[in-house]
Amino acid sequence: MAANEEIRIDETVDITDVVCPVTFVKAKVALEELEVGQILSVHMNDGEPVQNVPRSIKEEGHKIKKLIDNQDGTYDLIVEKAGE
Repeated sequence: MAANEEIRIDETVDITDVVCPVTFVKAKVALEELEVGQILSVHMNDGEPVQNVPRSIKEEGHKIKKLIDNQDGTYDLIVEKAGE
């Protein structure tokens, strides 16, 4: 993937207001509503969510495109929905 390649975000979910394990549940529900190949941006806090949510999403078989550090204690995890 080229560094300047623009990723089209289909849906965004903000999980900064919830704590584990609800963080992953909210991200998973948002992913389930997408079509295969669509892109979800998960806005989350540093700490537990950044450690756990990407791992859990990978275990579900989805593809992590990138993790963006917003330099304000939050991250945006860009995920591509995988097929069943």
